Amino acid sequence: MSTGDGKPKFIQSLLAGGLAGTAVDLLFFPIDTIKTRLQSAQGFARAGGLSGVYKGVGSVVVGSAPGAAIFFSTYETMKKHSPIPEHLAPIKHMLSASVAEVTACLIRVPTEVIKTRTQTSTYGALGRSSLAAAKQVLYNDGWMGFYRGYGSTIMREIPFTSLQFPLYELLKASLSQRLGRKPLYAHEAAVCGSIAGGTAAALTTPLDVLKTRVMLDLRDPSKVKMPSLANRLRTIYISEGVGALFAGVVPRTMWISAGGAVFLGVYEWAVHGLMGL
Repeated sequence: MSTGDGKPKFIQSLLAGGLAGTAVDLLFFPIDTIKTRLQSAQGFARAGGLSGVYKGVGSVVVGSAPGAAIFFSTYETMKKHSPIPEHLAPIKHMLSASVAEVTACLIRVPTEVIKTRTQTSTYGALGRSSLAAAKQVLYNDGWMGFYRGYGSTIMREIPFTSLQFPLYELLKASLSQRLGRKPLYAHEAAVCGSIAGGTAAALTTPLDVLKTRVMLDLRDPSKVKMPSLANRLRTIYISEGVGALFAGVVPRTMWISAGGAVFLGVYEWAVHGLMGL
């Protein structure tokens, strides 16, 4: 199944990405729940506190694998066929990751909408499970309700991946050069992924807060003029202070730092295993 150039085929990236996404989302779901509740406008305690930290996991089980699979297969394909020369590799990685995120978010955003509303008990007794919350989204907002926050998610993910993946590729290249061998072992790639993910996560926390607030906003856009993303950020800053823009920064950084190690480590392990078949 190898291409002969040391790069994974489309199907290899697809399968390895799906495995990596499922592994990290299930393993670190409780930390994601705590982070989401810290960021909600209703407050941590009213959003559920430390109870029921696996609420909403059903949507992740359904959406995680295809979302991550599409991301990695698109990312690897873009890298392979990009006309950008190797001496501009960071730009190539930024553009490849950005296109991959926009594509993957077509699956990821509906999953996030259901997950965040279930995690924070937005619908109360009517949305106790992921399926029940999905029915409420459809009933109240129609199919477009599943894409509430698509713009703010893209606004978060493009800066995040534009930081994470060039840094990840740079760390891998530096470590490979230092060790004098290529490719790296999965645990070595995992360390690079952890550093890259944690750095990007901390720096983009305000955009993550914005994404969470938009997804939890139940107002009907057809009846109420919704504020722009810039106005939402300004309102949070003015009414709640700069601390609110970094709400959940510790669990987010911990989660994505550890998650980056698992996500990228499992991906490298899986794709190298598939290439050996």
